[in-house]
Amino acid sequence: MMNGYFQILINEKATFLRVFPATEGGAEVTAQEVMNYLAMKKIPYDIKELAVYFNAGDFSKPALLCRETILPVSESCIITCDPDFMGATARFYPPSNGGRPYDKEGILSECRLAKIAYGADEAVIEKFLKERKYCTDYRIAKGTPVKEGTDAVITYFFNTDNRVRPTLNEDGTVDFHNLNLVNHCKEGELLAELTPEVKGTPGTDIRGFEIRPKDVKRATLAYGLNIQLSEDRLRLTSKVNGHVTLTGGRVFVSDVMEVVNVDNSTGDIEYESAVLIQGNVNSGFSVKTKGDIEVRGTVEGATLEAGGNIILQRGINGMGKGKLKAGGNIIAKFMENCTAEAGGYVETNSILHSKVTAGTDINVMSKKGFITGGSVTALSTIRVKTLGSTMGADTSVTVGVNPQVLSRIGELNKEVADAEKNLKTMLPVLEATKKKLAAGEKFPPEKMKQIQTLVATIKHSQDVLAGSGEELQSLKSMMSEGESASVEVKGEVFPGVIINISDVSMIIKDSYKYCRFIKKQGDVRMAAL
Repeated sequence: MMNGYFQILINEKATFLRVFPATEGGAEVTAQEVMNYLAMKKIPYDIKELAVYFNAGDFSKPALLCRETILPVSESCIITCDPDFMGATARFYPPSNGGRPYDKEGILSECRLAKIAYGADEAVIEKFLKERKYCTDYRIAKGTPVKEGTDAVITYFFNTDNRVRPTLNEDGTVDFHNLNLVNHCKEGELLAELTPEVKGTPGTDIRGFEIRPKDVKRATLAYGLNIQLSEDRLRLTSKVNGHVTLTGGRVFVSDVMEVVNVDNSTGDIEYESAVLIQGNVNSGFSVKTKGDIEVRGTVEGATLEAGGNIILQRGINGMGKGKLKAGGNIIAKFMENCTAEAGGYVETNSILHSKVTAGTDINVMSKKGFITGGSVTALSTIRVKTLGSTMGADTSVTVGVNPQVLSRIGELNKEVADAEKNLKTMLPVLEATKKKLAAGEKFPPEKMKQIQTLVATIKHSQDVLAGSGEELQSLKSMMSEGESASVEVKGEVFPGVIINISDVSMIIKDSYKYCRFIKKQGDVRMAAL
């Protein structure tokens, strides 16, 4: 197969164009390519006559270009570089009769003129010199592409997602038994493996410029106590049977303290790592740890504080005294007559006459999931099957407010109220004393000390009022930012329920089903799910 091509013919009277048709399915030469070539070589021709020649399609005879003799035309080529300069293509044209053909050095010289300083393919040049196919593209130069490296990767062989939630069974109940949130590990168990980064290899374009690979990310295995690092620093294994966690990018293994019950036989428990209670936590006792707490029985009027998660496979009946406080999530089968505060989410089958707050969301979505009585607060979303009750139990739900912010607002309100009360009492006394001093009345040293103390106390109360008032205004403005928070009722909401979204409230006056409450245009509005 050969593409069609053309050649300039010169005699003592005129200059002609000879066209050679393509063979075996090659591409035919076009009039446009011929005109581009003639313009490049500055050979005069009649464009109309040339168009007639090509339209006729009879190339058995050459076409007259001009009635003058020109100097012989050497073999030539057009070199086109890729936009990214990673390669170049050469297209060759034959010499006229009497014209000088290329040799290898001539083609290399053309490459240099085209600013190809690297990657000229001498094998391709040799191929052209051997076969001399014209009006055909030859890949005459190729750069060396950059070889990108790969980032380091750490693979963890335990659950690192603290957002895992309990499974909802087909019958609508929630499986609180198979939570898999406590990552138990055994001595010698592989916990993490590092695949090191691989640096890339620079490339070079046909101009000779170096192309640098992208920077790769390095990584190292960070770990705490009870961890063994392999000699090649690529694997972490556990030294003990315990509980493995990933905190701040570091792998920790802690011993798990395991007891049957928390009662008179154990007393209060305070521990650095995870605590597993196989039975119950009796009323009046406390469990405090920087790790997780898992209770497989029932919690009564006790106090549980965890830096991580609190998992109650059965639940808590706090009898008005039970308290749960978790830096992470709280998961319980039921929550009754208790106070609970979670830095993350709260997941339960029911909340009854309790005060519950969550740093993210609260889900009460089992088959009979209900919130009845008390107050429930979450930053983003509260999802519940049944909200309130037919008996009209006082039930309040709040979203769009960070529970810590809400607590701080309560503290500041008290500070402001106390400062205002103190000033209301002390300022009249100070004013009366100033009038007596202005009238020339003399006070004994003891009395003057009392006056100085009074002035200092007033100054302190004024400072508290100013500082607390400013912080209070700032926090209140934060409350108004919870525009996207919502309360979702997948079953029924009963009259008497108070719904607070950010800084606005709504009292439910009628029963509604399958609805969603959002803040819109400065009010709490009901929308369809």
